[in-house]
Amino acid sequence: MIPRYSLPEMAALFTDEARLGMWLEVELLAVEGWAEFGDVPVEAAKEIRERAPAVDGAFVAAVAEREKVTDHDVAAFVDVVQEAVGGPEGSWVHYGLTSSDVVDTALCATLVRAADLLLEASDALVSVLKRRAAELIDTPMAGRTHGMQAEPTTFGAKLALWCLQADRDRSRLGAARRAVAVGKLSGAVGTYSNIDPRVERYVCDALGLEPVPATQVIARDRHAELLYACASVGATVEMIATEVRHLARSEVGEVEEAFGVGQKGSSAMPHKRNPVLSERLVGLARVLRGNLQPALEDVALWHERDISHSSVERVILPDSCLLGYYLLRKAAGLVDGLVVHADRMRATLVEGSLGLVFSQSVLLALVSSGMTRDAAYRVVQRDARVAWEQRRQLRTVLEEDPEVRLGAAALDDAFSLSGALRHVHRFLEALQEVEG
Repeated sequence: MIPRYSLPEMAALFTDEARLGMWLEVELLAVEGWAEFGDVPVEAAKEIRERAPAVDGAFVAAVAEREKVTDHDVAAFVDVVQEAVGGPEGSWVHYGLTSSDVVDTALCATLVRAADLLLEASDALVSVLKRRAAELIDTPMAGRTHGMQAEPTTFGAKLALWCLQADRDRSRLGAARRAVAVGKLSGAVGTYSNIDPRVERYVCDALGLEPVPATQVIARDRHAELLYACASVGATVEMIATEVRHLARSEVGEVEEAFGVGQKGSSAMPHKRNPVLSERLVGLARVLRGNLQPALEDVALWHERDISHSSVERVILPDSCLLGYYLLRKAAGLVDGLVVHADRMRATLVEGSLGLVFSQSVLLALVSSGMTRDAAYRVVQRDARVAWEQRRQLRTVLEEDPEVRLGAAALDDAFSLSGALRHVHRFLEALQEVEG
């Protein structure tokens, strides 16, 4: 992922130094596991740990140089580590292991750490959505369906629904973390032919992983589950950002992104305050969603393993974690700083809609007065069209219609904003179960 969309705490997990450092830790733990069960001299294991190389830029460069000869990254890595440790102890490095034992276990340990960051960021998004939902639950606005004004709602209700969805994303991330918190050191084709299962358990316990049955590689449905959780996060953030973009349009003007001191919305038009963050989040969600397809295609490998998944994962796993984390962090900031124009929302709802948003309430009042539903529907539909074309309030048109036999009190009830929103706090009740 390019630096522009990489936040440092997540990016640090996917550097070459971090990757090879995790490989080294798996190798060292494996030697110590062998020593624990009497197959490797304890002193040799101690010497290997003490003489293990520092995984820095020079080490990464040395492995890359060696790989030019081996054309195999793990073999090159083992060669460089054994040379740094020296003999005879260095010969115990990679004892009984196959490459996937090291790579897959190290990768899962890294993905667990990435998932922890994603969950932390998810917590922040849920928290800010919950807080702002409570803050704005009584801020009325026009609800829209098909892009058209429909009935009254509140901005807080909208935020509450976003919060509930973000909380479901958080649950999916938690489940995905559990799915990838596994390891395997069971050798070629996974039958423990040259390694003691107790060594696998020793290494996994040290890394906070659960040893699982596997072929030569850990099953890739686990990795796909994590990428689905990330894609789901992207879809939620895209939903929020798309709504912000719509409501920020000049013709609507009900919300706007926070605008910093010195910020410029356009290089040419000084008046512009474009929803650039929301647009960026929508675009990046597309990239994130696109990574799910190859993750699912990685599940089907030949026999006990091939490496068709390897090149794919070098791209999509770091990028998905980085993008998911970026989207969550930026979405939380977007919601936290969102400027809400409550007066514009109310004006659009009350005056701008000409009262058409109360058409269903009028329909039901007419039905209650004795009209058939179809007849009532036709009357309200006709008067609504008159109101819209003549730019008059629907209530006025209804009052002039001899077919509408509703008194002032009945019309007051039908056009009551508080009546339409009397149950809106149901949304906050649902949020009581949400942690954050």
